[in-house]
Amino acid sequence: MNPDSERNTTAATVEANFDGLVGPTHNYAGLAQGNQAAAKNAEQPSNPKAAALQGLAKMRALARLGLAQGVLPPQERPHIPTLKQLGFDGREADVLKRVHRDAPQLLAAMSSASSMWTANAATVSPGADTADGRVHFTPANLATHLHRSIEPVVTGRALATIFRDERHFVHHAPLPSTPQMGDEGAANHTRLCAEYGRHGLELFVYGAGSDKEPKPAVHPARQNRAAGEAIARLHRLDPDHVLHAQQQPSAIDAGVFHNDVIAVGNQHVLLHHESAFVDAQAIRDWARRRLRGRDPVFIEIKARELSVDAAIGSYLFNSQLVTMPDGSMRLLCALECQEQETVWATIQRIIDAPDNPITGVEVFDLRQSMRNGGGPACLRLRVVLGAAQTAAVNPKVWIDEPLAARLEEWIGKHYRDRLVLADLADPQLLNASRCALDELTQLLGLGSLYDFQR
Repeated sequence: MNPDSERNTTAATVEANFDGLVGPTHNYAGLAQGNQAAAKNAEQPSNPKAAALQGLAKMRALARLGLAQGVLPPQERPHIPTLKQLGFDGREADVLKRVHRDAPQLLAAMSSASSMWTANAATVSPGADTADGRVHFTPANLATHLHRSIEPVVTGRALATIFRDERHFVHHAPLPSTPQMGDEGAANHTRLCAEYGRHGLELFVYGAGSDKEPKPAVHPARQNRAAGEAIARLHRLDPDHVLHAQQQPSAIDAGVFHNDVIAVGNQHVLLHHESAFVDAQAIRDWARRRLRGRDPVFIEIKARELSVDAAIGSYLFNSQLVTMPDGSMRLLCALECQEQETVWATIQRIIDAPDNPITGVEVFDLRQSMRNGGGPACLRLRVVLGAAQTAAVNPKVWIDEPLAARLEEWIGKHYRDRLVLADLADPQLLNASRCALDELTQLLGLGSLYDFQR
């Protein structure tokens, strides 16, 4: 595509948020290395019902604000097919009993509800950026953690079911699941643009690159540069409008396991901590040279204003930054941001500054997700859609008041309000989860999505 050319899609284009429903087996097993919140709350009782209702409340609020809001289904858990693949055969109740006795951490991994964080589900490039004008999806392989590496198959099925029309959407297979090709999805991908429907810039952030680059010393880098390069090729992006930037290794060691824990972008605005990138100036220079139609705005929060630890504890940079129907921007943050004085003061300074379009803040109670290490931005996948593409999306997944009410009733009917790790071995939990998911696929028009339905 000619970088200076524009398709006539701007006026009718929206950036839709697709949030993942929290699954019925939401629990605190502390499975994610480098995630401080997950480690801190490991083995504590969880409340799946409250978690799902909190996530739904955020979706409902965004829809009421006039934003395009969709919903993605959870995965089937515990995942018996993987347990059988790992040598636990026999009746399902016996499988659960054996694995709980012999390999309880494996049962926890096969029961994780981590697909709720759909920022890790896939990388998405809009038609305004791709050579063929279609929206491209690549499910993340999530190769660095067992409990997440089993997600891509069903993630791909769900995306292909919701975004089905081949005239508008392209679905790629996950990248090979190897240490050299680790891909954690949109949590390490930011798009900058003048308007959603105009040709934009795609920023891929990685932790692991060449042997000559600095590396984290404490926690593994989950995202590889080679993965971002492969996705840029698959999505047929203009190389001049793509940048691969390295995340600061010291931030990874401090607990910034994904770039979206320390940076967030929307349209022409990039809000980040000064410890986010190895070379933030290179990102600024690239964006100023390449972005057409609007000057980029960079909001860098200094360590003297807010420490990395405070950023991680509050998930300030894991807030959603959205454009409202009137063109202004709003920050959607977790309640923990309001409860920490220095963080809240930082937000107020951002809002009060005259040189950026962020004019307001919305606060959400997402404690169940936050205790497992996921804030507002973790819970959503952004998909830019033109008018024809929006019309081609499965209409049953768009959140409005009637669907929100039905989902609220569905959660109340099927979800437990207390779950501990020992409960994962309960066959009744497996049966109840499958019953819930079977009903959900009918509610959302998803067909036979899960292994137990096929």
